[in-house]
Amino acid sequence: MRFILKTLFLVTLIMGISAIHTPDVRAQQSAPIIVGMDADMSSGTAEGGESIRRGAMVAIQEINDNGGVLGRMLELVVRDHRGNPARGKDNILEFASMENVVAVLGGVHTPVALHELPEIHDNQMIYLGPWAAGTPIVDNGFTPNYVFRVSVRDAFAGGFMANYAIESGYEKLGLLFERTGWGRSNDAAVRAALSELGMEPVGLEWFNWGVENLSNEIERLHEQGAEAIILVANPREGGIAVSSMVSRQKEMRLPIISHWGISGGDFFADNKDNLREIDFSFLQTFSFLSPPIPDRAQKFFAAYQQQFPDTKRPEDVQSPVGAAHAYDLIHMLARAITRADTTERSKVRDALENLDMYAGLIKDYNPPFTPDRHDALNSDNFIMTRFDDSGVIRPVDMK
Repeated sequence: MRFILKTLFLVTLIMGISAIHTPDVRAQQSAPIIVGMDADMSSGTAEGGESIRRGAMVAIQEINDNGGVLGRMLELVVRDHRGNPARGKDNILEFASMENVVAVLGGVHTPVALHELPEIHDNQMIYLGPWAAGTPIVDNGFTPNYVFRVSVRDAFAGGFMANYAIESGYEKLGLLFERTGWGRSNDAAVRAALSELGMEPVGLEWFNWGVENLSNEIERLHEQGAEAIILVANPREGGIAVSSMVSRQKEMRLPIISHWGISGGDFFADNKDNLREIDFSFLQTFSFLSPPIPDRAQKFFAAYQQQFPDTKRPEDVQSPVGAAHAYDLIHMLARAITRADTTERSKVRDALENLDMYAGLIKDYNPPFTPDRHDALNSDNFIMTRFDDSGVIRPVDMK
C-alpha cells in the first residue's frame, strides 16, 4: 500500500512539473491568430489609418464567420505610429515579441515603412502594405523578402501621372515633392517615364514636412516654364501647396496633378474652398462610384455598413483605397495560412508567393504574388479622380 501511495505521489509530482513547464498545446491551438496593424491613427493621415483598419475588420469578420483559419479566429491588434518612423520601429519590435502574431498590416507613410525594414526582416515578420507606395519598400534588397503590397507602386505611379498630364495637354511639367524617401522614389519614377518620351521635367522643388508656404517654390517652377505641377505630398503639405497656388492671380494658377497621399487625412475639409479655385486631380486605385467589379463592391459595402453603420452611402467611405487594399490583403493572408497549414511566418511567407488566383475587390489577382513580384497592382489598376463639391472622390470621366 505504501508503495502504491508513493508511486501515485511521484506520478502526480511529474504531471505537475510537466504542466508548469509544458505549454498548453490545446490553448495555443485555440488562441486567436493575430494580425498587427502599424499605422498613423491620430495624426495627419489618421483618416487613411482608420480606413485601413475598417477594411481589415470587414475581411476578418467574413473569415471568422466562416470558421476562421485553421480552426482559429483572426484578431486585429492596432498600434499608432503617428507618422513617426521611430515609433513604427518600436511597434514592429513589439509585435515581434507578441505570441501568435503572423503578420503586420502597414499604414500610409513610406518613410516609416522604409525605416522598419531591418526589423521586419530580422524578425521574419510578414509586412502587408495597403498604402505606402515607395518603390524601395518592396524592392528592398532583403532575401527572402517579407514585404507584400496591394497598393500603388511609385515606379508605376510616376509614369501614370506624367502620362495623364501629357494626355491632358501639358508637356512642360514642374515637380513639387516632399523631401523624403517617398518623394525621391517619385522623382526617379517621373524622370524615367519622361525620359522614355524624350522629355524631362522643367524643374524640381523639394519641401520638408511642416513647411508653411510654397509660393516661392511654385513661382520658380512657373518661371522655368511649368504648365502643370505634379505634387507628391501628404494632407497637410498638400493643403499648403493648394493655398499657395490659390494665392496667385487667377490667370497664373497652374493645374496640380497629385499623388494620392493627400487623400489619407482631412484634406478636403481643410481645403474645400481653395479646391474650387484650381484644377486639382489625384491618383487612386478604387472608387465605389465606378468600381472595377460592381457586384463585389456592393457586397463589400453591405458588410462594411453592417460593421460601421455611421456610413450611409458607398461614396461616404473615407479614403476608400485603404479599405479596399486592406480587405484584399487580409483575405490573401488567410489563404496563405491555410495553404501553409501553419502560422509559422516563414512558411506563410512562402505560401503568399504561391497563391492561386484570388477574386478580390480590386481585381482578379492571377496570381497575387510570385517569388519575383511582391506588388499585386500595376498601372492598369490606377485611375485619376477629383473631389466634387461635397468631397466625394469621383473618377475624372464622371460628372
